[in-house]
Amino acid sequence: MSGVTLNNVIKRYGDVQVIHGIDLQIEDGEFCVFVGPSGCGKSTLMRMVAGLEETTEGEIHIGSRDVTRVDPAQRGVAMVFQTYALYPHMTVKENMGFGLKMNGHPRDEIKSKVAEASRILKLDDYLDRKPAALSGGQRQRVAIGRAIVRGPDVFLFDEPLSNLDAELRVEMRVEIARLHKEIGATMIYVTHDQVEAMTLADKIVVLKFGRIEQVGAPLDLYRDPDNKFVAGFIGSPAMNFVRGTVRGVAVEVPAFAGTVRPDVALPAEGMEVIVGLRPEHAELDPSGDTFRVELTEALGGVSYAYLTAKTGETLIFEERGDRRSRPGDTVSLNYEPRRLYVFDAESERRIR
Repeated sequence: MSGVTLNNVIKRYGDVQVIHGIDLQIEDGEFCVFVGPSGCGKSTLMRMVAGLEETTEGEIHIGSRDVTRVDPAQRGVAMVFQTYALYPHMTVKENMGFGLKMNGHPRDEIKSKVAEASRILKLDDYLDRKPAALSGGQRQRVAIGRAIVRGPDVFLFDEPLSNLDAELRVEMRVEIARLHKEIGATMIYVTHDQVEAMTLADKIVVLKFGRIEQVGAPLDLYRDPDNKFVAGFIGSPAMNFVRGTVRGVAVEVPAFAGTVRPDVALPAEGMEVIVGLRPEHAELDPSGDTFRVELTEALGGVSYAYLTAKTGETLIFEERGDRRSRPGDTVSLNYEPRRLYVFDAESERRIR
């Protein structure tokens, strides 16, 4: 097992630069998730680690080896793709051992490694089946098993759950988390789903336009985002944002029909700022009339109320308990000042 180090990694396609000087340290045995919207460069960055994309500038190290110009087959990585890419005419056992067979490994070694991967992934009852007789989740486990038998230094997962339905995604998240705990390998996982990132990662790397916005543990990014982009991307539903103007020690927020006093050192009088408040960090007050309830989503233990401010902004807040709002109600918000986040309106950097 080995860690991964990226030093000033750059990727260009002709005159277009898509990865902009990435510096990153992934520790040995760490589960690191690259997350961000489509087009942010997360899959490109993973493919550069795998050697499937050439690195234009910079260095990539796996353990103590500089693998920047090393052939993909010699890097000690195994990749699990969004598509299972299983051979339909082969059994599960044959699919998992095929790579070792092609590389000339002894039959007894292949049998032993396939048996161990099958045990880890609970595939013993399916070894003689072909892919057509498996569910989507079982096929993805076979694809992961094919990676395990290679004994790589680093596992790379490129949006492996995107083709599964919601229930299977939850099941496979648990499987992948258990797999990491059991084998302790370094894993890099690409997803656009921040829920997957929050539930799986030891470390999250948030990317935007080929640059790292912030790196940290899941709860650190949730509690202490560096900028508006990270604050809005981490957390579901997303943080609510409204514009305001600094007035002394308070911020005038038209959407809130008044002023708020965030627990931060505010910038100069008259500065434009953005105030953020997470849906779960406020309670609705049915005696108020600041907002109109337009829609409620009842999900059982929790509901989400979609509110419209008198200024036209739409905000989302969480409700629990027996009494919940209904469309047409008017409400206000109760929250603690420490729950308010403030961002510079121009740079969108966090004001602390």
